[in-house]
Amino acid sequence: MELSRRHLLLSFAAAAIGGTAACGSGGTTTGGTGGGGAKELTLWYWGGGLSDKVVADAVKQFAGKTALKPSVIGGDFKQKLVTTMNGRKFVPDITGIKGENIASMLEEADRFIDLNTLGADKLASQYVDWKWKQGSTKDGKLIGFPIDIGPTGMFYREDIFKKGGLPTDPAKVSEEMSTWDDLFAAGQKLIKAVPEAYIVSSAEGVWDVVVGQGSKRFIDESNKFIGDQAHIRSAWDVVMKALQLGVVAPKFDGQDTNAALTNGKYATQIGAAWVALDIKNGAQGTEGKWRVAHNPVGPANIGGSFLALTQQCRDPKLAFEIVTWLLGPENAARGFADAALFPASPATYTSSAMTEGDPFFGGQKTIEILGEAAKKVPVQYEAPADAAVGQPFKDEIVNVWTKGKNPDTAWNDAVATAKQIAERQGVS
Repeated sequence: MELSRRHLLLSFAAAAIGGTAACGSGGTTTGGTGGGGAKELTLWYWGGGLSDKVVADAVKQFAGKTALKPSVIGGDFKQKLVTTMNGRKFVPDITGIKGENIASMLEEADRFIDLNTLGADKLASQYVDWKWKQGSTKDGKLIGFPIDIGPTGMFYREDIFKKGGLPTDPAKVSEEMSTWDDLFAAGQKLIKAVPEAYIVSSAEGVWDVVVGQGSKRFIDESNKFIGDQAHIRSAWDVVMKALQLGVVAPKFDGQDTNAALTNGKYATQIGAAWVALDIKNGAQGTEGKWRVAHNPVGPANIGGSFLALTQQCRDPKLAFEIVTWLLGPENAARGFADAALFPASPATYTSSAMTEGDPFFGGQKTIEILGEAAKKVPVQYEAPADAAVGQPFKDEIVNVWTKGKNPDTAWNDAVATAKQIAERQGVS
């Protein structure tokens, strides 16, 4: 049941938000006190970042209080947002922040309103802990209110698994492929029975999941580079083993990826909940043939975004009311149905919209896999420079995968390049 807005909204601790440039369609200076009564509030998001249907309903829902003006921003969303904020004109009142950008935005937390001052802290228990922490600063300010998360699973072709003599029931697949070694052994069996049916569709995809399964990444909380340590090397070795055993598909891009999904070259897609939408859009004519199981070892999170209020927001209290309405349980479930935006609130997982069987997945209730995964994602510290420092490893994985580069040489090159990037970004 959707919470009423009066339960979601709690007292706003009044504080002057300095005399900054106006946001939205205006270009003049305002007092920025958040006193209310804004005739217009602007919302920026990217295509697929929110359910367009829910956003359209929000415009109608709040028409009596303000004119909500949503804009879908194409191109490099972060760059456009930062450029606009630096220019101090036409800054959106409410903005999306992509999951891969939240760490860098937290370094500039003073650009945004601490949502805890609007009562967000009273809602924290409704969301998975690791996601709430991801949107918070070290000193406890909440900058990003969770839109969605990306708990991982293994989407697989039931018909291809059956041809290859592999288990087909999701519970059995989860049980018998609970380690990466188990999965790769199954992949070797599969490709013998069904030539060119690969149990790993992407070496980069496996890397993202394995790195995400641990508690540490490339930089620790003291801003020290740890990308050359055992937890990263072991993740590297998992990917290299998959490549050496020949269970990874060739690297496909664009329409070739859709063809591989359709013709069975991709027997699985290991990735976040939103991969389901990619498969549905790309694997034409395969409805009913797909299932989802737990991926080996344990879940990771890939993707998932936030809504934030900029310091220039003309009516923080009303803007926060809009945010919590957009992302309330009922609308979060609609977001999952409309745009595969997996909710960050476990209470949503029992809603009818999320517990129905999915015909594309043979009537399977996919929430039983993905909802369990969402609750078990480990908490990871992600430094602002994490994405940049981690990229050389992915680049070198591609070099091994597509060009046959020696794995040890590739590892050494990845570490060396990552260290150089880390030093340039002030990481010790």
